[in-house]
Amino acid sequence: MAAGETRSAVLAAISGNLLIAAAKAAAAAFSGSASLLAEAIHSVVDTGNGALMLYGLRRSRKPADRQHPFGYGHELYFWTLVVGILIFALGGGMSIVTGVLHIRSGAVAEASGWNYAVIVAAMAFEGSTWWFGLRAFRAERRGRGVVDTIRGTKNPATFAVLLEDSAALAGLVFALAGLYLSAALGEPWIDGACSIAIGLLLCVVALVMVYESKGLIVGEGVEPATLERLRELVLAQPGVECVDRMLTMYLGPEEILLAVELRFRAEIHGREIRRTVTRLRETIRARYPRFKHIFFGTAATGARSSGRPSSAARPAAAPGRSAR
Repeated sequence: MAAGETRSAVLAAISGNLLIAAAKAAAAAFSGSASLLAEAIHSVVDTGNGALMLYGLRRSRKPADRQHPFGYGHELYFWTLVVGILIFALGGGMSIVTGVLHIRSGAVAEASGWNYAVIVAAMAFEGSTWWFGLRAFRAERRGRGVVDTIRGTKNPATFAVLLEDSAALAGLVFALAGLYLSAALGEPWIDGACSIAIGLLLCVVALVMVYESKGLIVGEGVEPATLERLRELVLAQPGVECVDRMLTMYLGPEEILLAVELRFRAEIHGREIRRTVTRLRETIRARYPRFKHIFFGTAATGARSSGRPSSAARPAAAPGRSAR
């Protein structure tokens, strides 16, 4: 997926949430609605989260250096994890606390046409930012289901923006229902309960983001199907006897490390091994451009008994240098 689409979705979310937060806060102050206050808190948190996500995207593109020879791709995963924690602690936690306090106070929210207008306007703003997030998410789906895309994508910014905006739209529905029903029925607990529902919704979104980001930070490899196709590609090269191991790890959304341990037939020696490894490197890069760092460990089959490899091929890309 193009990095520009992800960046556009995040920028749209930041600008939209900033305007929406101000409108919700004003409406909450005039109406005394707990659910509207919860939504205002949600939008403020989302604005800060969008800024952190944008920072993570920028940091992840920082070139490699001596201290970080494989680059800074995991910065995006780290900041997505931080965003998930903030949504859980600030957005979800404060919304739940606000709802509980409102129920205990027993104050009935004031429902006015102006407050409803703010909610409808917020829905329009959220809908526009949601569309940017949906467009970026669609580019990442590539025919997969929603759950499969969230679990399989290595760019958490795509689903993070969409999940946040979807939760915001659902939260506005809760706020509208809480404000109307609380005033119409004279039951303040309804508005408080809707605030608690908004908080629980945010906690669910946060847990999904934290879980997926944690897996990426720890280090995830490519899908088994891709690994099997890679194995077949290597075995198809003349002179390759077997593939002992293939190890992969995502260094960033568009950057993968590949390490291959393979053995050549006994009759294949030095120069031919080097030519085969060079050919393999070019073939893999042509078919899978995201494999930026490729390393081979090679040995002739006849060297297995002596335990001494016949030749070691140089790495396909020096650490930290992207393949062109």
